[in-house]
Amino acid sequence: MSLEINYVLDSNNRAWNISLMGELDISNAESLKEKMYSLLEEEMIDIKIDLSQLEYIDSTGLGVMIGVLKKLKLNDREIYMYKPKSNVKKIFAITGLDKIFKLEG
Repeated sequence: MSLEINYVLDSNNRAWNISLMGELDISNAESLKEKMYSLLEEEMIDIKIDLSQLEYIDSTGLGVMIGVLKKLKLNDREIYMYKPKSNVKKIFAITGLDKIFKLEG
């Protein structure tokens, strides 16, 4: 399965709203990284990621998220993730990343 990335700039809340659909793994993690970095070059603001349609994430996908978070933290910004499916939420919990990312829902 592939990954679909949708995004919109929320000017009122000063955030990029991103929704991920499908599977985030080694085959498509680089495209997500490029997209997120290009959005931050356009405007360095918080990122809100809807995970409700993300079926799977592997360590490569997690690595992309960590890299983007580091870039955001250097600019006093944050990633907020919400509505993860139980299997995706479990991966964040197992790796301890649920303590690093703002994970809601």
